[in-house]
Amino acid sequence: MHDFRYEGNELYCENVKVADIVKKTGTPAYIYSYKTFTDHITKIQKAFASVKPLICYSMKANSNLAILKAVIKKGAGLDIVSGGELARAKRVGCAPEKIVFAGVGKSPEEIEAALAYGILFFNVESAPELDLINAIARKMKKTARVSLRVNPDVDAHTHHHITTGKAESKFGIDMETARGILARNKQYANISFCAIHVHIGSQILSPEPFFLAFKKVLKFVDQVEKSYKLKIDYLNLGGGLGAVYRDEKPQTAEQYAKKILPLFKGRKFRLVFEPGRFVSANGGILVGKVLYIKQTNVKNFAIVDTAMNDLIRPTLYDAHHEVLPLKANAKAKKWVYDVVGPVCESGDVLARDRYLQELSEGEYVAFMTSGAYGFVMASNYNSRPRPCEVLVKGNKFEIVRKRETFESLFTGETIPAFV
Repeated sequence: MHDFRYEGNELYCENVKVADIVKKTGTPAYIYSYKTFTDHITKIQKAFASVKPLICYSMKANSNLAILKAVIKKGAGLDIVSGGELARAKRVGCAPEKIVFAGVGKSPEEIEAALAYGILFFNVESAPELDLINAIARKMKKTARVSLRVNPDVDAHTHHHITTGKAESKFGIDMETARGILARNKQYANISFCAIHVHIGSQILSPEPFFLAFKKVLKFVDQVEKSYKLKIDYLNLGGGLGAVYRDEKPQTAEQYAKKILPLFKGRKFRLVFEPGRFVSANGGILVGKVLYIKQTNVKNFAIVDTAMNDLIRPTLYDAHHEVLPLKANAKAKKWVYDVVGPVCESGDVLARDRYLQELSEGEYVAFMTSGAYGFVMASNYNSRPRPCEVLVKGNKFEIVRKRETFESLFTGETIPAFV
């Protein structure tokens, strides 16, 4: 599942003691396991090897350049959602034919840049977006390859903030509207409707929602190919596979493949997958230092130097991240703590009511399963510099993003003369 473990009483990432890392880097610090990231890519590749899919890692989960380089060297492409992510994909040398561009609000500048680079296709989310892509492609004298993202109105049975396949979601196009668009496909002279896309949500633990959505989409594909003389070359099945945060039992890549591959037997289009959390969540931890132990008549608080601006998932999603001390002590007393940060918000609680070994000021704790939607969602709220990021491979580690400084917080700001 991941490559963080105790050896004796010391927490290790692969073959490096985490305490040795934070001695050099300080805290807060995101620490990533190269092996975990690349092993998860390999698991999907092996599970679906019989159909030779295109695996496009969803870089919104973790877009550090070192991570992106690692996964593309394993043969993966990238799923991007912004011009900035396109720039990152180009920086690490991702082949354009392995890039798909998703997102509901692509700007003209982003569309133009992606067309100029020659990406595989756009995942189109609305009719106005399609009109804009067609107009820009015409101006550039190009043909834009497009995958219509259809909304199958399937409940993924996950947190409502990460459910994307219901009718009321902002994502995708309902099937009736999508049929209407494809019925008018000849009107889009600079569009090639080469793919259909479906993505119903994230952290989906059961195969059943996928199975139901894909059956609907296959029926839709059969109808539009027959009715409108279209040839669908790719079926983009999105991402959504879950990760273990506490005691979940998500399906493995192998179990997922065994369940859904029979649906595609005899089909000629190429499957595309966009895993994000499945690849990266268990591959990272966030380490913080205990600043104070505060005891009240109601609660014991462990106040750490890590806050909601560093890891917002507990505040935003009520997400659970296991808390492990870097140095375990089986003989220590146990206490129930709220592990909280220094940000001036009541919501700055990283872990609530946790039964942990007795903690002391100056000790370090790791927030597990922080490799996805961790640093990428960090902010400078309360004028707090964002953490550093570290990549570990075997017995080596390197800082792959420097910690921000107070001086860097002022970058781009000016004080006008009239103030």
